[in-house]
Amino acid sequence: MFASTMCRGGGLVRQARFFPVVLVALLATGPALADDHQVAVFGFELIDSSLEGSMMGKDEAQQARLARMAPQLREAIADLGGYEIVDVARVQPKADASNLQSCGNCALTFAREVGADIAVVGTVQKVSNLILNINAYAFDVETGKPLARGSADIRSNTDESWERGLRYLFKNTLMKQLEAAR
Repeated sequence: MFASTMCRGGGLVRQARFFPVVLVALLATGPALADDHQVAVFGFELIDSSLEGSMMGKDEAQQARLARMAPQLREAIADLGGYEIVDVARVQPKADASNLQSCGNCALTFAREVGADIAVVGTVQKVSNLILNINAYAFDVETGKPLARGSADIRSNTDESWERGLRYLFKNTLMKQLEAAR
């Protein structure tokens, strides 16, 4: 089921089972509820399938937006309570050198190394400067079982659209699910 809303500036944000909704629901029913869940959120990776990306190379502004995605998600998850964000700085160079989406569960290994019980990875796929897609995945570190995954389409490749898209999805999914799970 998709929900749509017009955002200020005319950008359209569509939501499709964004991963925090399921993540929260699954974690709320999991073991050790008295303790905070240790969450390792790794940097988001860019999948640039746009003509611009293949012709012009890296876009510094876009790289800066990409670098802000994981910290924003870390902060939002930590603010919910019941979750402790684990510092991934020690393993981030290895994660950056890997393709976390296809490296054979190396994100789980990296998360285990920093003491996390949940690993969160994500991508931003750029189809064009108008069409982008944010994807995120959460895994149980011990079992490797996917806990949640989701996708959100955003329109326009700007700081505001990326931030608004992530903020909208978080506010309208994860926060509500956590409040309901308490």
